[in-house]
Amino acid sequence: MQTIKLQYTETMELSDMPAVSAAIGFFDGIHRGHQQVIKQAIDYAEEKQLKSAVITFHPHPSVILGRAETREDYLTPLREKEAILEKMGIDYLYLIEFTKELASLSPDSFIERFINGLSVQHLVSGFDFTYGQKGAGNAASLQEAAQSNTFSYEAVAKVEDANEKISSTHIRELVAAGEIEKAVELLGHPLTLTGEVITGDQRGRTIGYPTANIRIDPAYFMPKTGVYAVEVLVKGQTYYGMANLGYKPTFQENAVLPNLEVHILDFDEQIYGEQLTVSWRSFIREEVKFNGIDELVSQLNRDKQQVNAYFA
Repeated sequence: MQTIKLQYTETMELSDMPAVSAAIGFFDGIHRGHQQVIKQAIDYAEEKQLKSAVITFHPHPSVILGRAETREDYLTPLREKEAILEKMGIDYLYLIEFTKELASLSPDSFIERFINGLSVQHLVSGFDFTYGQKGAGNAASLQEAAQSNTFSYEAVAKVEDANEKISSTHIRELVAAGEIEKAVELLGHPLTLTGEVITGDQRGRTIGYPTANIRIDPAYFMPKTGVYAVEVLVKGQTYYGMANLGYKPTFQENAVLPNLEVHILDFDEQIYGEQLTVSWRSFIREEVKFNGIDELVSQLNRDKQQVNAYFA
């Protein structure tokens, strides 16, 4: 998959773009609803012997438009989004920088610049996709535009689970509440985080629970603090583990940012500086402050038993 970054300017010119069937949207999480939109674009591309593409935006419009609720962290930051789309078989990812200038484009100008300009032969969106100044463009206007331009268009109906629309907002609520298994069910793929293993307090090794401390990229939307059953990918191998996301209140009282440390089961290697991918699997318990090392170790033993039982 080739990622092509685009920035709108009045003088922007696009030339020699391959004919594509494209899915358009922000697609945070690339959940089951998003996947249906993207799959429709891929299926059309295969049928008509076109290239497949995804047209998306960064950062989230709320950041640029100064809304009361801004979204600066994501279920799938760009690196995760690219990996999932490549696995799905997308040929091109068009990443449009969301700016105030882009937001001020009329719907017609947006279509001329980014649909016709990108040689889109077929366009697919969700039923609730909006575009252009103040979101004036929608599925109905895209259908009208398709009739007077050189592309065809289809809108994918709402995808539901238990009579509720599958949405990034709802999945974020589940993740924030620690309801990882339900969130993963709606995503249709693992919820992951990738980061570098850094030097920590090295206290875990002294109590029989060595941990990999992971640098957290602030672009990730994080679950609630606590202990989790996780899968860990390191050096191309997958292991089970238990992760603690939190402030380590037993040892420090004034931590401002949460730490992520993972005890990898049946593993004993030095991996400082390695990239480690954590797949969140299940919430085990809240983070608590213990009265001493013995109490902490006893709880860690119970946590390990619960994690082993989860993966059994």
